Amino acid sequence: MKLVGLHHVTMITGDAQRNVDFYADVLGLRLVKTTVNFDDPTAYHLYFGDEQGAPGSILTWFEYQGARNGQAGAGMIHTIQLGVPSLEAIDFWAERLAANGYESSRGEQTLRFADWEGLGLELAVADGSNPPLRAEHPEIPAEVALVGIEGARAYAAYANCEEALLTQTLGFDYLGDGEYLLEGSRRRFRWAYDRPSENGRGGAGTVHHIAWATEDEEQLDWQQRIADVGGFVTPVQDRDYFLSIYFREPRGVLFEIATLSPGFAIDEDPEHLGEELRVPQMHAHLREQLEQTLTPLVNPRSHQPVEAGRRWQP
Repeated sequence: MKLVGLHHVTMITGDAQRNVDFYADVLGLRLVKTTVNFDDPTAYHLYFGDEQGAPGSILTWFEYQGARNGQAGAGMIHTIQLGVPSLEAIDFWAERLAANGYESSRGEQTLRFADWEGLGLELAVADGSNPPLRAEHPEIPAEVALVGIEGARAYAAYANCEEALLTQTLGFDYLGDGEYLLEGSRRRFRWAYDRPSENGRGGAGTVHHIAWATEDEEQLDWQQRIADVGGFVTPVQDRDYFLSIYFREPRGVLFEIATLSPGFAIDEDPEHLGEELRVPQMHAHLREQLEQTLTPLVNPRSHQPVEAGRRWQP
């Protein structure tokens, strides 16, 4: 039994439209799903990724309008690493970020910056074993476009001590100095812990959870494996586009294990992902209310408001 790789990372934002402007326009990702939070349907849940919304490319946000900015601390992810095809691509992104008013700093082979709410991001040359996961944008040539999520770093006490849940239960390799590698069946992912320098607080610009991908038929086995080592793991949750289980790893980060199926094209034409408001089946009775209360979003791909469309019939 082996995890496939990363599925997605989910954050919190205080402004859905500015979130769309940055990730779907400045960074050139595709808005692949416009829906609402299962636990709070009055809040948007936005998904960004490659053209198909493939696991390993997905960044998602819960919107809580006007939420104050948070601060990453112990038990929280502080940096998400995005892949680029080459070192030359980093030059392109330094210029593009500067042109859009975002400062960045160069490392030896990386480019660090933060989004408009302070979420830490880093560009690095992608692992050659990871198939590229690109979105299309008229201002971003394919040879420099983002190619997927390569890694993430979290804060934790005892950061440099090996975490047995990762290595003995989930199948990560420990590389030393708080660094891990998930050698998934389809993609690699770098994971690491650093010592926190200050206390954390949730809010806009912070990470809510990280999700690992599993083959559909193995999810219940993962649930049992986590329970067998004393982890508190949730029942399976139906998220319409995948099934999920959740648990906190010992350092405090909220983990999810999500299935690959059914995917984001289950309720939209693949050519028009993200262009209409989709309401989860469990909240279908709230559609009319949500259409009246949610602030319309302009999708930079179409330059038109996201429409409150009817359920797509394949």
